[in-house]
Order: sequence, then structure tokens, then C-alpha cells
Amino acid sequence: MTALLILHGPNLNLLGTREPDVYGRLTLDEINARCIALGREFGVEVRCFQSNHEGALIDALHEARQWADGVVFNPGGYTHTSVALRDAITAIGLPVVEVHLSNVYAREDFRHHSLLSAVCRGKISGLGWRSYTMALRFLVELLTENQQ
Repeated sequence: MTALLILHGPNLNLLGTREPDVYGRLTLDEINARCIALGREFGVEVRCFQSNHEGALIDALHEARQWADGVVFNPGGYTHTSVALRDAITAIGLPVVEVHLSNVYAREDFRHHSLLSAVCRGKISGLGWRSYTMALRFLVELLTENQQ
């Protein structure tokens, strides 16, 4: 069975209450539930993990090598700062899609640059919680095409 990791970075545990005009009103649990339900529709196992700690995110990426076929990753503020996460994405050899709830290009200049995008299969931003489900759909289609 195909399996995907939905990985959430720092401060995403505050979704629903943190700047809802920017990040939306859904909680992290609600976003996870939507991703898991969509995965079931596709016959895909979806596991979700969130951490505010860079090392825990790196560990989750490393562990994904053992069970996942791809990763949907919202690195939050680490997008702009973490060479270590970039290296982990490169090291695991899985397709990773970078996602952001907000349109990072309509925000502060520092948010326009991602250290991770160049080593990800793609990037989806600005679609709110749908950024996750669009990335999940893409990975399912990509993995299905690669199996044919």
C-alpha cells in the first residue's frame, strides 16, 4: 500500500487560533483529518506529524525512508533558514512537496526565498488547507504513474 507522510513544522500546532486571516480557521487536527480521509479515498495510508523542533522534523524525514513513498511538508519558518532540513530532504530520496497555507509571495520579502524548494518535487502555496490536499493528490498521481 502506498503511504505518505504529512509533516508540519513550527507553530502549525496553533492553527485555527494563530492569525486566522493569514492561516485560516481550521485546526491542525482538522487539516490532518481531511488529508487522512482523502488518502483513504485513494487507498493511501496517510500519517501526520508536527513538531516545533528542527531535529524532530529531520528525524521524521529520516524515519519516513523506512515506510513512506512521499512527503507533504510544511516547514513553516524553517523554510527560510534550515540547511539541515534541505540536506535531510535530499538524503531521504523520496519525493517531497513543500506546502504553505499562505501565499508567501504576497507577504514579507524574507518569505519569498525558500532554502528547500530546489530539492523538493514541487511547491504549493496560498491555497490555505487545500495546499495540503493538492500536494497529496499530486503525490498519489506521481506515484501511480511511476508504478505503471
